[in-house]
Amino acid sequence: MPSPQSPSDARCGPPPPLLLSSLLSSSPLRPVPSLLPRESESAAGGSGAPRSAAPGPLHVGATMASSISNLFRRSLRRSGRREGKQEAPAADGIPSHVPLGKAGERSSILYSAGQFFFEYLVVVSLRKMSDGRYEPKIAYQFPKRENLLKGQKEEEERLLQAIPLFCFPDGNNWEPVTTFPSETFSFVLTNVDGSRKIGYCRRLLPSGRGVRLPEVFCIISCLGCFGLFSKILDEVEKRRQISMAVIYPFMQGLRESPFPAPGKTVTIKSFIPESGTELIELTRPVDAHLEHVEFPALLQRLSPILILHIFASAVLERRLIFLAEELSVLSQCIHAVAALLYPFTWAHTYIPVVPECLLDTVCCPTPFMVGIQRRHLERVLEQPMEEALIVDLCEGKILRAVGDEDQILPIKLQNEMLASLNRHNSNNNIHTSEQLNALISEAFVQFFVRLVGHYTSHIKWSKNGPGTFQERAFCKAITSKTNRRFVKKFVKTNMFSLFIEDAEKSRIPQEAYFQQKITEYQQQKKHRRDS
Repeated sequence: MPSPQSPSDARCGPPPPLLLSSLLSSSPLRPVPSLLPRESESAAGGSGAPRSAAPGPLHVGATMASSISNLFRRSLRRSGRREGKQEAPAADGIPSHVPLGKAGERSSILYSAGQFFFEYLVVVSLRKMSDGRYEPKIAYQFPKRENLLKGQKEEEERLLQAIPLFCFPDGNNWEPVTTFPSETFSFVLTNVDGSRKIGYCRRLLPSGRGVRLPEVFCIISCLGCFGLFSKILDEVEKRRQISMAVIYPFMQGLRESPFPAPGKTVTIKSFIPESGTELIELTRPVDAHLEHVEFPALLQRLSPILILHIFASAVLERRLIFLAEELSVLSQCIHAVAALLYPFTWAHTYIPVVPECLLDTVCCPTPFMVGIQRRHLERVLEQPMEEALIVDLCEGKILRAVGDEDQILPIKLQNEMLASLNRHNSNNNIHTSEQLNALISEAFVQFFVRLVGHYTSHIKWSKNGPGTFQERAFCKAITSKTNRRFVKKFVKTNMFSLFIEDAEKSRIPQEAYFQQKITEYQQQKKHRRDS
């Protein structure tokens, strides 16, 4: 049985990035039937409480694991260089409409108010197979979608086939237990069309007597707002301890409610037996680009200087591996690292929690950002991988590095960010978590404002067509030699190329918050010159 996980409400960070697109597109996996919730079904597959079972290995299904692994590797091989720019792998992990720490206004990220909170709620439980092994299976699905077109049905089946693997990625031996601390984590899936979905998960032990098996409640949504969905999962867990039947009226009420605008609140009415009707308020953060992130998770586990080394590696799109035992810690911290890149988006392989059958992802020659349970460290180090930054979140240290991480960022700007992180690291409960998120984000946003904030001045516009970015003039306009040296490397990254491609399409800047900070910075410079 996996070692108990410490409870966490895992308010984590963006999504943000690309995960398993081709995996969800042509996987020849056995379809998972759509199941209506049935109170008689149990987490162990029988009726009533889960039956006691002999210890046995968690079995994701050889066909499923092999198919997903093969498709994932094929997608990585397809990724390469295009016209001198690195092309993102087809299979990665940013949610369909989630901010990668971005303002939520660009690419496929949809944060408009009024859309559905979620697409599905699924319950994944461990079922004992005839050979004594345990395999994660979808026990419940809500809502059950009917009258789908052939293509829609195939897409739904592929999605439902992938979910169990990411709800139980541990790949360890499981056995029924009497106690199991609940934990919250997330994963992201990318379809072939580029649309992305986030799975918000709460793994818990259902109420009952005697030994039982844990189960996972997973909400699939195109919206990136972990704090909001973590609160929803709190309500789901509270109702699960009463009865499965109490969950679905609550989720139906949520599904019928519009997703609120930034800073707004939606109120859900929900009836609980013996408690009466409850009013549940769900408030969306004011800053859209901070909706899926919790920076304090990084500060709690890593020193400010190590965070900057990680940031420097991510900015140059290197390979990053994060290690932790708890799934919640992995998803929290990786989302937070991806969010530091705002207004840019990590455009390569991104898997906050790598299932055991995909551990050889670390052999990928292209950039990746992945989270792996620490128990697999020895297997990871045995892989024939290229240079990568390996970060131990349990010990708060870097286990393997390229060696130049402290020389990547311009020293003056690096020292300013370090001072800001050190200042906020000793918060002493002065600021709320949301305020701390904004303060930490500001330091990194200012880094990009000062280095590339003049990009709009170097887009040459045709009369009626798109603009053309003047890279040479853009770099030449930077007066500081150290800043210019860094920017010349940064403009070659895929994240910068994608950002500029979007900027060339419209004279109206896509990242409103970033543009606001650029304007403020330029006004401050003008004021200093005039005074």
